[in-house]
Amino acid sequence: MAIELIEPLVGNSTGAKVLLYLANYGDGYASGIARTFALSVSQVLKQLERFEQGGILVQRPLGRTRLYTWNPRWPLRQELQAMLQKALTRSSEYETQAFFRERRRPRLKGKPYELISQD
Repeated sequence: MAIELIEPLVGNSTGAKVLLYLANYGDGYASGIARTFALSVSQVLKQLERFEQGGILVQRPLGRTRLYTWNPRWPLRQELQAMLQKALTRSSEYETQAFFRERRRPRLKGKPYELISQD
């Protein structure tokens, strides 16, 4: 549901997913975002670069990768983040579990991963 709320504003679902990911986690790598949503890295990079060119995001090199985060100097940053946070509160339980809950510790060996169905 959150993705469908933001998609019309940014023009496509990949852009919406990128912004919602960053709103939820604060920063991210193209490969991590792509893995979360089962997208190609090139799709995600295209959106990240578009948002960077627009001044919404900034990137910094971290080793051989680039970490993207919010541009603190962009004048509408707080308003955009507030809108994205509100959209995240409207996420279905499925979306929340599948996309916006990153594991912080390893899963027990052999423990199955279960998603809540979208019934």
